[in-house]
Amino acid sequence: MASAAEQMAANMSWGAFGKATELRQRILFTLGLLIIYRLGTFIPVPGIDGAALRSFMDDAAAGIGGILSMFTGGALGRMGIFALGIMPYISASIIIQLLGSMWEPLKQLKKEGEQGRKKLNQYTRYFTVILATFQAYGLARSLEAGELASNPGLYFQAACVITLVGGTMFLMWLGEQITARGIGNGISLIIFVGIIAEIPAALAQFLTTSRQSGDAMTIILVIIMVVVTLTFVVFMERSLRKIHIQYPRRQVGMKVYDGGSSHLPIKVNPAGVIPAIFASALLLLPTTISTFSGGDSGPVMSTILAYFGPGQPLYLIFFTSMIVFFTYFYTREVAFKTDEVADNLKNQNGFVPGIRPGKRTAEYLDYVVTRVLVLGSGYLALVCLLPEILRSQLSITFYFGGTSILIIVSVGMDTIQQVQSHLLAHQYEGLIEKSQLRGKRGGKARPKGPTRR
Repeated sequence: MASAAEQMAANMSWGAFGKATELRQRILFTLGLLIIYRLGTFIPVPGIDGAALRSFMDDAAAGIGGILSMFTGGALGRMGIFALGIMPYISASIIIQLLGSMWEPLKQLKKEGEQGRKKLNQYTRYFTVILATFQAYGLARSLEAGELASNPGLYFQAACVITLVGGTMFLMWLGEQITARGIGNGISLIIFVGIIAEIPAALAQFLTTSRQSGDAMTIILVIIMVVVTLTFVVFMERSLRKIHIQYPRRQVGMKVYDGGSSHLPIKVNPAGVIPAIFASALLLLPTTISTFSGGDSGPVMSTILAYFGPGQPLYLIFFTSMIVFFTYFYTREVAFKTDEVADNLKNQNGFVPGIRPGKRTAEYLDYVVTRVLVLGSGYLALVCLLPEILRSQLSITFYFGGTSILIIVSVGMDTIQQVQSHLLAHQYEGLIEKSQLRGKRGGKARPKGPTRR
């Protein structure tokens, strides 16, 4: 039997959406900032030779133009002020999270509550500036090596670094404003909009190429693959492994409260899209280094590029191994730490039936998570590898990759859930107001009884 909240969520309509003034303001605020982000991708970095830019980016598409183009919404191909995108901030936050689970000083900061969280956010911003500076300098040198700078030299490098780092920090601020005053997660929505904005052009290019080759079966195969992959990703992202939790009877003062029960949900993929991003970044590192060096690679680098190129057997094996490794590592160290979950259950007097609280519960949760991640890591590897194989065989554009599909589905589902939660809260407020009005119906106050002396 559905709960009251589920019934209210099922009965939501556009009329309820129109009455939710705060939600409408949040959505308009979010759309406004995202439009500003899209406009910024068309503002070029000063000192760029636009005529030679497109040919250079076509040559570098396997390296810099691969994963970074997906996260920048085409700003890298146009060399806009947001060419680095939000990736430096994402990389910095992930590294800080990993260090916070392994380095003792950061562990202590995480235990300090709100003040510790503010310090960690500050460290993340500082580290973002450092990462963005290194990436912007490398990009400036690669632009000079590709003869894309109008006046190469120290002035161009400084202008490029300042512009790109400033663009990344502005994007970070936009993401924080969307999270605080808009709807959804700001950083994720910026990546989401960047991917969605480039899909029409990529789709048109793919259809044009397929039509010229006269291969209609390729188009049908890709459409079927995208629909099946989207359905599979939605199903797996909503899949949970529920662990039954029991709470004993307790006495508060003179009252005795009956024990209750609930479920501890464990997602099949607790790490999200992070393992795929990490694995892709590692695989693109040799090609990116070669691009930064102007294409002058030695025999060792040439051999690595030959064997670890997209679609090669070693590439696919290493990609799968890294996805599985990062799925387990990120889940255990960041996403779902079994020791902390067991301690929280113990502090709340909750326990798994048949399992002692504390260490035994942590061991049981570790046992369950280890086996759930077999399915989760296999699912991630399958979603990421299938488009890679088809892309190398059929020359499909990058935007049909598994990582982009994972991001689109996960961010879209999270945003819709937040919209539903705001609508649900608005409906609850309306019910409370109606109940108060019913008590005052008739305009006359209820007569008071005689005063007792």
